[in-house]
Amino acid sequence: MANAARKLTQDESATAAAASDVTVIPVQSTADREAFIHFPYKLYRDDPNWVPPLIMERRDFLDPKKNPWFEFGAVELFLARRNGEVVGRIAAVKDPRYNEFHGTRVGFFGLFESIDDVRVARGLFDAAAGWVKAHGFESMMGPVNFSTNYECSTLIEGFDAPPVVMMAYNPRYYPALFDACGFQKAKDLWAWELSSAVEPPEKVVRIAEKIRARDGIVVRPVNIKEFDREVRIIKDIYNSAWEKNWGFVPMTEKEFDHLARDMKQMVVPDLLLIAEVNGEPVAFSMTLPDANIALKAAGGRLTRYGLPIGLAKLLLASRKIKRLRLITLGIKAGYRRRGLDAILYLDTLRTARRLGYTGGEISWTLEDNDLVNRAIESMGGRRYKTYRLYQRPL
Repeated sequence: MANAARKLTQDESATAAAASDVTVIPVQSTADREAFIHFPYKLYRDDPNWVPPLIMERRDFLDPKKNPWFEFGAVELFLARRNGEVVGRIAAVKDPRYNEFHGTRVGFFGLFESIDDVRVARGLFDAAAGWVKAHGFESMMGPVNFSTNYECSTLIEGFDAPPVVMMAYNPRYYPALFDACGFQKAKDLWAWELSSAVEPPEKVVRIAEKIRARDGIVVRPVNIKEFDREVRIIKDIYNSAWEKNWGFVPMTEKEFDHLARDMKQMVVPDLLLIAEVNGEPVAFSMTLPDANIALKAAGGRLTRYGLPIGLAKLLLASRKIKRLRLITLGIKAGYRRRGLDAILYLDTLRTARRLGYTGGEISWTLEDNDLVNRAIESMGGRRYKTYRLYQRPL
């Protein structure tokens, strides 16, 4: 089946590109994979807002031996070339856990990058669609890299500010490419900006503190010395909190543990909060320093000429980070609409002030999650970026 899918994809790619000088073929060699990884560094070299990821991290992400997502998922990588020069890339993605959980037949695409040329974009999308269709899917959605638990979506509003840690970024012309290639909106995701100098409404504070006292709610930071135990607690809350959310995919044990290990080096314990009711952990929130500020200083590499130049720049820049990203806030079923979200927002804001952070981003939220969006607005949040997931039938 895998070989048949590859043959079909190559044939369809050649057909899609026949009327142009663009060729789209699967990544087959180590050199192809390196070209796939390095293409964004060329595409964004003159964009002051782009944050180059670490090349070593991108290699690990695409390595089935190092990324536990590959234990159940499958990916085909494609490169678009014109006259031998790489002009675009895309990944076709099969995520059986998503389809089992939602009862759907959806394939995905991700890691999409292209020059501003509809012929290039169409060739890439058609190649990914051919592979996805050959695996029995009825529609294709993305960008998703490789799950909604990781980076996903396309920026459509808010290009004037650089992305925060683990959020997408792309050129302004991408939405036009999606439209020209037959995609339609699947869902918008929102990002909110909040200054730590903004005072939350007195009424919100009063009600939150009343609920805290009445229900015996205790909010505590994680104990970093008992990190594995704390991760198990958060994992339990996570899978309960989002099980009914649009696009949610429960992570495997290995995925969750792998992600937790990666994030441990970024965690500020006082900003990773667990809320307990009568001693039972029922909610958590995780706010991280915006590591993109440090990553930008490193320029994609920790070493140059055999010396840890990039690492030194990263460590120096990390000391100057004053912005945060509230990356997730989850509440177990049965404990929602009881003010726990307001309590966690308030405690995060107070801690951020105490630690000297100036503010940051809350992201992402679903456009139609009115309960969460109203809560953020009530705390003084301002929606300043919009991201979009696209879909098209096959």
